[in-house]
Amino acid sequence: MENIIIREIKKSDNAAIEHIIKQVLEEMGVPKTGSTYEDESLKLMFETYQDKNATYYVIEKSGRILGGGGFSQLANADPSVCEIQKMYLIKETRGLGLGKKLLAKCIDGARKSGYKTCYLETMPSMKAAQHLYQLNGFNYIDKPKGDTGHTACQVWMVKEF
Repeated sequence: MENIIIREIKKSDNAAIEHIIKQVLEEMGVPKTGSTYEDESLKLMFETYQDKNATYYVIEKSGRILGGGGFSQLANADPSVCEIQKMYLIKETRGLGLGKKLLAKCIDGARKSGYKTCYLETMPSMKAAQHLYQLNGFNYIDKPKGDTGHTACQVWMVKEF
C-alpha cells in the first residue's frame, strides 16, 4: 500500500479511531463489558495521549485513518512499565505489514520514553495479534500486571528491553 504514513494522533482523528476500535472489537466478538469498548478514553484519544510518557499513533492513507496503536504508563504498576494500548487495524489492512510497523513505532517510542518493559493484554481469539507480538519479542505471562480494568482480556504478554 502506497502513500501510507504512521503519525501521532490529532484531535480531529478522535471520532475515526473510536469508530475503528469499536468496529474491530465487534468484528472479533469481544465483550463490551471488561474490555476497551467501555473505556471513556475512546471518545478523547488525542487528549488521553498528551502525557509526555504516552503516545498514540494512527495509520493514515490519503486522509483516511486505517488504524492505530499507542503506549502509556501501565496504571498501578512500576513506572518503568508501559502498556501497548488500543492497537487495532481495519480488516482490509491486516496482513500487509502495517501492524508490524505500528508495533515497532510503539516499542521505539516506549524505549525512547525511558520504559524498561512493555506489557499488553489481548483476547484469546486474537491469534494473529498474538503471533505478531511473539515475533516482536513479547512472551506470555501467567497473570495480569497493573490495573487496566480489562477483565475480559485473558492473554497477557511482556517484552523486556
